[in-house]
Amino acid sequence: MKRQQMYNKQKKEKKQLKVENKKRKLKERAELGDRAPPKQEPKSLDKMREVDITMLQPDDEEVFADMNEDEFAPYYDNLKQAKIMVTTRPRPSKQLFAFVADLLQLFPNCYFYPRKTFSLKQIVGFSEKKNFTHIIVINEKNKEANAMVVTHLPYGPTAMFKVTNIVASSSISGHGRVTDHRPEVVLNNFNTRLGLRVGRLFGSMFPHEPEFHGRQVATFHNQRDFIFVRYHRYLFEEKKARPNKTQIVSKDGKTAVQVTTQELGPRFTLKMKWLQAGTFDTKEGEFEWIHKQNEHGKNDRKRFFL
Repeated sequence: MKRQQMYNKQKKEKKQLKVENKKRKLKERAELGDRAPPKQEPKSLDKMREVDITMLQPDDEEVFADMNEDEFAPYYDNLKQAKIMVTTRPRPSKQLFAFVADLLQLFPNCYFYPRKTFSLKQIVGFSEKKNFTHIIVINEKNKEANAMVVTHLPYGPTAMFKVTNIVASSSISGHGRVTDHRPEVVLNNFNTRLGLRVGRLFGSMFPHEPEFHGRQVATFHNQRDFIFVRYHRYLFEEKKARPNKTQIVSKDGKTAVQVTTQELGPRFTLKMKWLQAGTFDTKEGEFEWIHKQNEHGKNDRKRFFL
C-alpha cells in the first residue's frame, strides 16, 4: 500500500510538472513572438520512414502512362464493370460465412460460390466462362478468417493478404444497413509504385460512377503497410448553431447542418504478403513482390513498401 501511494504521488507530481512546463513555453512564445523557436515535432515511424526511390511524384509522366495502359485502366475509364466471385477454403467452418456475408455487402456485384472440392485452377477456368473479373478466396485458422487471396482475371495480378482485427457488421455498435447504392471509394496513402498497383487493384473492384445520394463510402487506408478497410455512411444533421464548431450555418444563424458518419461494417485490416503477376501459380508463377525479413529475421520498422 505504501509503494502504491508513493507511485501515485510521483505520477501526480510528474503530471503537474508537465503542465507547468507547457504553460511556461506558451508564455515564452507569446513574449518572443516571431523570434520564438519553432515547435518541436514528435518523432514517429511515418516521419522517420526510409527514402524509397519508387515514391510517386505528382508530375511523373511514366506513372500516368502506366496507369493508362495497365490491366485496371478499363475499370477506371468506365469501359468495364467488375464482377466478383467469393469463395472459401475446402470444408469451411460456419463462423467463416459471417465474414463472407459482410464482403458481399462491401463489394457491389459480388457473388458467393461454395468451394466444394474444386482446385483454384478449376475455379479460375469456371470464373472466366461466367465472365467474372475478380476472385476472392478466404482462408481460415481456428474458425476465423486469417488470409485473403485477391486475383484479377484473366491475367492477374494476384495478391495474398493476411487478415486481422475483424469486426463483423453485427458487432459494431449503432451500425447502419447497407443499401444497393453504388458507394464512393477512397484509396488513401498508397505512395509507391507498388502501393499504386495494390490500390488500383482494390479500386477496380468498385464501379466508378458512384451514387452520391446513397452517401456510402468504402475506404482503404494504408498506414505503415497495413491497409485498414472501413465502410461508412455520412449523415447531415440539422442542429442548433454553436460558435467554434465546423458547421454550415443558416442565414438566420439559429440552425446549422453538421456532418456525421455512421459505420456500416465490416471492419478489418490487411497486410500484403506477396504479389504475383499471374493467377494462382505459386510454384512457377512470376512474383512481382514478396515480403521478406532482414538477415536477423526481423522487419525493419522504418521501411515501408506501399
